[in-house]
Amino acid sequence: MQITETVSEGLRREYKVVVAKSDLETRLTGRLEEMKPRMNLKGFRPGKAPVSHLKKTFGKAMMGEIVENAVNESSQKAVTDNELKVASPPKVDLVSAIEEVVDGKSDLEFTVKVDLMPDFELADVAKLKVERLTAEVADADVDEALKRLAEQSRSFTTRGEAGAAEMGDLLVVDFVGKVDDVEFPGGKADDFHLNLGAGQLIPGFEEQLVGAKIGDTREVKVTFPADYPEQTLAGKDAVFDVTIKDVRSPDPVTIDAELAKKMGLEDLATLKDRVRDQLKSDFTRASRLHMKRRILDALDAAHSFDLPPGMVETEFNGIWQQVEQELQREGKTAADEGKSEEDLKKEYREIAERRVRLGLVLARLGEQNGITVAPEEVQRAVAARARQFPGQEQQVFQFYTQNPQAVAEIRAPLYEEKVIDFIGELADVTDRTVDRETLFMDPDEAAEKLNEK
Repeated sequence: MQITETVSEGLRREYKVVVAKSDLETRLTGRLEEMKPRMNLKGFRPGKAPVSHLKKTFGKAMMGEIVENAVNESSQKAVTDNELKVASPPKVDLVSAIEEVVDGKSDLEFTVKVDLMPDFELADVAKLKVERLTAEVADADVDEALKRLAEQSRSFTTRGEAGAAEMGDLLVVDFVGKVDDVEFPGGKADDFHLNLGAGQLIPGFEEQLVGAKIGDTREVKVTFPADYPEQTLAGKDAVFDVTIKDVRSPDPVTIDAELAKKMGLEDLATLKDRVRDQLKSDFTRASRLHMKRRILDALDAAHSFDLPPGMVETEFNGIWQQVEQELQREGKTAADEGKSEEDLKKEYREIAERRVRLGLVLARLGEQNGITVAPEEVQRAVAARARQFPGQEQQVFQFYTQNPQAVAEIRAPLYEEKVIDFIGELADVTDRTVDRETLFMDPDEAAEKLNEK
């Protein structure tokens, strides 16, 4: 086995590896010798088949395994012999034609590309200056939340056969949808409860049922949005045959003890306390989201170092794939965003670099401060994910049991949140009181709004 360094630039190392065909042949012979005592072949006593016969019978099939092992062993040797601290698994590119290697006609030759972990000094997180947006839960917020609860739990009374549907009414309908006179999956429902004006169905659908009465049938014509999730229906014209089975008008909204009892509580005062507590939790989560963004911004500004090119490329490719899918879904191009594709790629590459840089910084901070995620924390997160798929919980658990990479994707955000909390306890945090609207804005939009003031 020959390992030769061919590239040493920044955080990138590349090695040329050659494993002689004679070495592979020796490995194959050794493997067959190991297996020989356990082999029982027709025409030979157990364990007595000559290696030459075994090689003719099984050699080609087994050589694939020999080659794979040689590649893995050589790649690892290149890393350990050179004492490399790799940022991601080595990337192997075959130079030899694999068919000729397996047939024993050629040496095994391949390249190993390795990205190294950057060596950088962590900033003192205690010196980071971070702004945290906060807002007080006002009585008006509680009243508004109570009104929403009352509207969600409001009752409806049938208008009777003579009553015509108005916006805000609840209709009970059957419908069948067709595109080009053909029914499509998911386009049919019986006893569907449709709240006119709630935007439950395709734009334009509900408006065409205003004025309908019990027993009426209506032909509703709509066009599926261009960005409709089901691609086979996106942008298509559809016709729905709708039968009106009941028309119900909303009863007056009342915020009283009866509403509290509907919520399973003793009285209105208790309901108000519960609502206020829930709003406080919502405000706290929103406040933390802004602080997290400010912490990440501060960390990014405080660190500058070379990044492993492979990690950046992988992150960028993932982001760009999502961008392309989104543009395709909306029927747009980069030009529709007011930028050239080159400019758009540059923008998203900078985002990829930021993500990689912050990921390395957070990982180093967590490692140096002994921050870990316990197995039971991961299990709780998996259980929470499973609950998002009622009736399929067992399949979800099995998926994560069999996929370490999926478990890693669950653990990563848990780890990140722990490190963020650790930084938040040490950093110089200044509270800034804002209104509720600003608190629940996207962090970027909120920052832009506050900087204008």
